[in-house]
Amino acid sequence: MKRTHATPLLGLALAGAVAGFLLEVALVASSLPMLVPPLTLPVTLVAIAIIVVAFAIPIYRAVHGHTKRRIDPFQAMRVAVLAKASSLAGAILGGAGVGVLAYMVSRRMLPGGDVIGLAVGATAAAVILLIAGLVAEHLCTLPPPGDDKEAPEAH
Repeated sequence: MKRTHATPLLGLALAGAVAGFLLEVALVASSLPMLVPPLTLPVTLVAIAIIVVAFAIPIYRAVHGHTKRRIDPFQAMRVAVLAKASSLAGAILGGAGVGVLAYMVSRRMLPGGDVIGLAVGATAAAVILLIAGLVAEHLCTLPPPGDDKEAPEAH
């Protein structure tokens, strides 16, 4: 599995921004209420980010010799895939949050209450998830093949 590059993240963020903006336009044009992210969304996204990084730390420690505990390779692969999925989901949700915010601030009258604050919180939490996914993916990366520090030399 290759590491996540910036191109798909930027593409998903742009697609999410366009989709979020157009969804708000369509809802308001249909006389329906605007989509407002609930307070539980940022809390959940940050909790997922913490869990993803927490899953990756034991793999990093085992790979770099900080612990003697062996890691199941299937578990390591699952954590790496989870990290990649988290970064991609963070990108699309962050983009959608930016699209929703762009629609809200482009209106003549700003929405009342904490609507903008909730959208900012959801967008920030999505960016945190994106960063946590990239960090966890980095933690699951194997060192280059010729980088064995502890390998005894054959005589």
